[in-house]
Amino acid sequence: MNPKPSTPIRKKSANLSVGADLLAEARALNINISQAAEAGILQAIAEENARLWRRENQEAIHSSNLYVKEHGLPLSGLRQF
Repeated sequence: MNPKPSTPIRKKSANLSVGADLLAEARALNINISQAAEAGILQAIAEENARLWRRENQEAIHSSNLYVKEHGLPLSGLRQF
């Protein structure tokens, strides 16, 4: 359930090329091309941001993994399971 934004989302027209067969199938299935393209772009942005974050934080991740490998999980002695 997504609440409606308090201000309208500003949209901008864009031209894009899509394979003819893909477009025909999407239309046959009554898929909203603009919404599908926007969802795909949002997913691509999220994936690229995650990749960049991992690259930027690679040293810290490696350091943390090395610490756990050498010393175990912090507070693991307090586990009750």
